[in-house]
Amino acid sequence: MVSLLDIIGPVMVGPSSSHTAGACRIGLLARCLVGGTPQRGVLQLHGSFARTGEGHGTDKALVGGLLGFKPDDERLRTALQIAEKEGLDYKFEKTTIADAAHPNTVRISVERGDTKSTLLGSSLGAGRILIQEIDGYPVEVTGNFDTLVLVAEDRKGSIARITTILAEHNVNIATLRLTRKERGGDAFMVIECDEHPDQDAAETIRGLEWVRWARSLDKVSGG
Repeated sequence: MVSLLDIIGPVMVGPSSSHTAGACRIGLLARCLVGGTPQRGVLQLHGSFARTGEGHGTDKALVGGLLGFKPDDERLRTALQIAEKEGLDYKFEKTTIADAAHPNTVRISVERGDTKSTLLGSSLGAGRILIQEIDGYPVEVTGNFDTLVLVAEDRKGSIARITTILAEHNVNIATLRLTRKERGGDAFMVIECDEHPDQDAAETIRGLEWVRWARSLDKVSGG
């Protein structure tokens, strides 16, 4: 089914929803993974992003997202200059990413203090995005929901405990996906929520002794 957004596109700054609005939203999610504007970022561009991204403003959109700018923020036009003033040290690389799901794909590695993270994401058109990998774990994050991502020990009852905490904070779960590399090892959980988990809910989950790492990704697109 074709939506109105597919026809008219998102409200944004820039000539291309794929190269600017989508790219900006991918940058926003990478920013969330380290809890704010990163100090360093390496952005590896694949396919159309690598070939034509600079002319379409993809570089500015990605960096603008890392700075916390939304797709309709006029500051996107000067995001590269603003990044220098804000202390964001970034580097672009053109590469080929094996098995990339879409030609408009980028791998972003970011650092902020002691926190490091990497995501692989694609811009699908009309501002829609898909994050396919976070820190080496396969995921499906659309940015259409407020989302919790976490790494935890693969323990019995862990899902029940986390979902109970969210319910106690009046957060309804839209989708929940769990990936693990091996039985008894670490499990990677992606929880899309209908409501934004407040700071207390996130801190309670982070405080569980068997949770190694947890981040909250803000909703960045329609849905």
